[in-house]
Amino acid sequence: MIRLTLGLTSLLALAACATTETEVPVATRIANTTPAVNVTARGETTPVGTANADAADDPAIWRNAADPAQSLIVGTDKKAGLYVYGLDGKTRDFLNAGRVNNVDLRDGVTIGGQPGILVVASDRSDVAHAKLALFRLDPATAKLTALGKVDAGTGEAYGVCLSREGAATYGFIVLKDGTIHQVALDASGAMPTGTIVRTMKLGTQSEGCAVDDRTGTLYVAEEDVGLWRFDARAAGSPTPTKIAAADGKNLVMDAEGVAIAPIGAKDGYVLVSSQGDNAYVVYRISDDSYVGRFRVVDGAIGGSEETDGIDLMLGDFGPAYPGGLFVAQDSHNATAAQNFKLVAWDDIGKALGLPR
Repeated sequence: MIRLTLGLTSLLALAACATTETEVPVATRIANTTPAVNVTARGETTPVGTANADAADDPAIWRNAADPAQSLIVGTDKKAGLYVYGLDGKTRDFLNAGRVNNVDLRDGVTIGGQPGILVVASDRSDVAHAKLALFRLDPATAKLTALGKVDAGTGEAYGVCLSREGAATYGFIVLKDGTIHQVALDASGAMPTGTIVRTMKLGTQSEGCAVDDRTGTLYVAEEDVGLWRFDARAAGSPTPTKIAAADGKNLVMDAEGVAIAPIGAKDGYVLVSSQGDNAYVVYRISDDSYVGRFRVVDGAIGGSEETDGIDLMLGDFGPAYPGGLFVAQDSHNATAAQNFKLVAWDDIGKALGLPR
């Protein structure tokens, strides 16, 4: 595949022969946007197994508090199933789970009577009937075990994110048409169950989402419109508030993956993938204000382009990832199949001049 962000000169040359009358060249989109700082990845995963296709999509991070360097990343190959990677990027497990698109996880969930790591993916095997596929992640072996699937409404499953509200675990499934169902999940028995407790709606195609459990806030990216927030509580209002428009300056459609960097009790940052210009945009949680933009560019490891899913977790991840770990899907991984790039949060914070 052609790497799209080798530099502005290269992009302009490529764009001259690779675009249609209605398509805006990537180089033009980059040239017209708000400036972004550059960071480089410190690691990358092995490519997914599906080659020559848009396959890798969304990551989820599990942090090993007892031994942070042994933390794990779950990533989707939306044509085939779920991968588990170590922080060295090597594949620790692959589960043939079919067409799972996005993924999220929560630790400390009761699974079969015992606390464990619950992994939930949006299952789009049947585009007319959305489902949530549930798995247990064993941190000792890095193996995934399928628990079962629950119904999640009529339509094509797309995005997914999890939340905890008291003792309850919820899955938010974002259907391709912008419908969002909040599903109460119960994995404590022999088979998981799910009940839709609330429905919200955005006007057009949406996918990426993340929940800030501290503040009870759901963030959703409407691809061609912008970034929204909802009350994530089961009894909350279904009315969204727009945080940022896909204005072609700070945020360039498609707006894709969403991730959260929580700081303190109520502050921090929400990040969204500005897929249209190969960048990532940072907003302040406390007041929805724009903070800055960054790109993951070529270094010792290749950069990331046209990113779908992202995830971020702050904290100690060992010496390679001080301050936290940012993971981004890479749609143009040189001549290999798509994969995920790993970036230290400290590198992002320093480049953006964020307070420490």
